[in-house]
Amino acid sequence: MDLKSTLLLTGGSAGSFKMLNAVIRVLPTPQAAQRKAWKWRNVSTSLAHSCLTGAGAVLCFYRHPQMMEDLISFCSLHSHSLVAISTGYFIHDFLDMALNQPFKQSWDLLLHHSLVISCFGLAVTSRLYLGFAVVSLLVEINSIFLHLRQLLLLSGRRNKPGTELTAPQPSLAYSITSWLNLGTFLVFRACTLGWMSHWLARHSEHIPRYVLMMGAAGLSLISTMNVAMFYKMFKADILKNMRNTTENH
Repeated sequence: MDLKSTLLLTGGSAGSFKMLNAVIRVLPTPQAAQRKAWKWRNVSTSLAHSCLTGAGAVLCFYRHPQMMEDLISFCSLHSHSLVAISTGYFIHDFLDMALNQPFKQSWDLLLHHSLVISCFGLAVTSRLYLGFAVVSLLVEINSIFLHLRQLLLLSGRRNKPGTELTAPQPSLAYSITSWLNLGTFLVFRACTLGWMSHWLARHSEHIPRYVLMMGAAGLSLISTMNVAMFYKMFKADILKNMRNTTENH
């Protein structure tokens, strides 16, 4: 794709995710989530992006395994389009959060999105580092279960009915989602970001300094956020459940 087509695809993607968000607005919302209707729409839209780009990244490496041998200059229509579509989503989500959520609650995600948009924007406009960007989209496989977990929490389906007043026990749907979330977190998020950091350090001599700084800043921020997020989820889904199980016995 030329630059004009790339910009059109990115803008079209942002508009499409905005339209999806609007469609979700008119669909029935679980009663428990009605007081957080914006959050429900935002997470549902994010889930759609994760499903699309997570599957797209796997398919991209399946169709073009040679991309792993050259993450800098390899370019295909599939990889270029996938990163452009994802860039459009992050632009949409940045604006959605900036307009609908207090800054003190979203500043970290806004900073994260700014760095992702900058890095992905460089990749799609220069047609370089697209392979590296597609590797980062493997993280979205974990995000599928992360967003499903959020939707279960928002809809009030975390605990088994009847256990809320005693020692709450997680529902089967929440337990399965929670374990898949933690498992894919380690495989597709922690391992992927660790591999990306190692690759960036190993190829630092072949990468312009400003690109290296952008990549290092983005990976450092995301890694820090991920450590905090994993601890929070492990504490809520594993340690708390173990404590409740002990109390029941």
